Amino acid sequence: MEIKTQAVRFNADSKLVEFIEQKLSKLEQFYDRIISAEVLLKLENSGQVKDKIAEVRINVPGNTLITKETQKSFEAAIDLSLDSLKRQLIRHKEKTSARR
Repeated sequence: MEIKTQAVRFNADSKLVEFIEQKLSKLEQFYDRIISAEVLLKLENSGQVKDKIAEVRINVPGNTLITKETQKSFEAAIDLSLDSLKRQLIRHKEKTSARR
């Protein structure tokens, strides 16, 4: 699986990028036909405490799964996104296996 990480309005440090790649690689346990993953990290300056946005897109054959989470830290936002993606991948796998 190819993982692309993009940070908007800031430079992501290597620890954050490694954390994201490590977490996303675990998704292959649930669905082994993942083509690629794109992670978009944004800072939101709205004055609220929750101002870090993580948007994750997973490309699988015939579909794109997307989650977007806002939290106090990017790590927490990635964790919530991965929980959502895990459910989406399992549902997608069940649908594709039911068609066969």
